[in-house]
Amino acid sequence: MLRKMQGTMGRRSNISISHGVPVVAVCLAALLLSNALIYLYLDSLYQTDEQLVSSHVGCVPQHFKMATMKNCNPWLQCSQINAEVHKLKLIGQGAVKKVYLAEWRGQKVALSKLSSLDYLEDFRHGLSMLQALQGPQVVQLVGFCLEDHTLVTEHHPLGPLLNLDGVLAQEQYQQHNKWQTRLRLATDYVFILHYLHNSPAGRRVMCDSNSLEKTLSQFLLTSDFHLVVNDLDALPEADPSRGLLVKCGHRELTGDFVAPEQLWPFRNEGKRFSDDLMPEYDEKTDIWKIPDVAWFLMGKVPGGDVVHFHLFQIHKECKKEDPKLRPSALDVLKVYKSVYSSMVQDHAGFRDML
Repeated sequence: MLRKMQGTMGRRSNISISHGVPVVAVCLAALLLSNALIYLYLDSLYQTDEQLVSSHVGCVPQHFKMATMKNCNPWLQCSQINAEVHKLKLIGQGAVKKVYLAEWRGQKVALSKLSSLDYLEDFRHGLSMLQALQGPQVVQLVGFCLEDHTLVTEHHPLGPLLNLDGVLAQEQYQQHNKWQTRLRLATDYVFILHYLHNSPAGRRVMCDSNSLEKTLSQFLLTSDFHLVVNDLDALPEADPSRGLLVKCGHRELTGDFVAPEQLWPFRNEGKRFSDDLMPEYDEKTDIWKIPDVAWFLMGKVPGGDVVHFHLFQIHKECKKEDPKLRPSALDVLKVYKSVYSSMVQDHAGFRDML
C-alpha cells in the first residue's frame, strides 16, 4: 500500500511540476504525507483502548503459543510438567517463589516453585491472576500443577526491567538505547497499569511496589523491547463503589516512593504503627509512582530532557497529595502516546529538512 501511494505521489508530482508548481511545494506535500504515514504507523503500535484485552497470538483461552511454535497448545498439566519440563538453572528467587530456567520440548521456559508453604496463599493468588489476566500485557502462562505448587511461564531472556541499563549497555543492544525505545517502555508500563485497573478480574492494585527496585522487578523486558507484567502474587482488588479498598501488607511502609496515603498517618503524633488503625486506599497509589518509574526508564539519553519537559504537567498531577485529584492511568496513557507521536513526527520532519 505504501509503495502504491508513493507511486501515485510520484505521478502527481510530475504532473504538478509540468504545470509550473514550484518544486518546494511538491517537497512540502511529500513531507506532510510522510508524517501522516508515520502517525498512522505509530497509532497502530498502540491500538485503541477498547482493544487492550486480547488473547496471546490468537490462541483460545487456556492455550499458549510461543514465538517458535506453529500451533497453540493447551496449558501443561502436572503429568506433562513432571515428565517434559526439565530444570536447567536457578535464575531468580523471592519470598514466594524460586524461578528456574527450564526446557520443554526444546523451548526455553521459566519454572516457578513455591519457596515456603507460609506463602501458599500468595502463590495461589498469583496463579489465579495469571489465569484470569492472560493477554499481551501479561507474561504467557504455559502450565501449572497445584499439587506440586509449580507453574510454568514463557521465558524472556532479557530478564526483569530492573536490568534495563545493563541490557542496553551491551553492544548488540546499544542501538536501542535512545529516547524512542525508552519512552515506548514507559508507555508500556502505563499501558499495563491501565489494563490492571480495568481488568477482567476487576480493578487490581500493584501491591508489590513499595520501592522502585521492587516495582521494576515485577516486569519483564521482551526481546523486541516491550514489557509484560510477570509477578502477580500481590494484586488485590479495589472498588470504592463497593467499599472495597486495599492495604499493601501488614507492616508500616516508609519512604518517598510509596504514595502518601500508604504512610502511617499518626507518625508525627508519636503513635506506634497499628495495622488495624491503618487506613485503606485504592489504585491511585500506582499513579503516584509513575513519574519515578518513568524517570528511571528514560535514563540519560539525547532527547530525554525533552521527554521530561513534555511529561512535566501530567507527572505533576500524578504527585497530587490527594489521590482523588490524580489522573487515571488512561489519562496518563493518552498523554504518553501523544508525546511519543508528536516527538517522532518532529524528529522525522527535522531529519527530512537536513
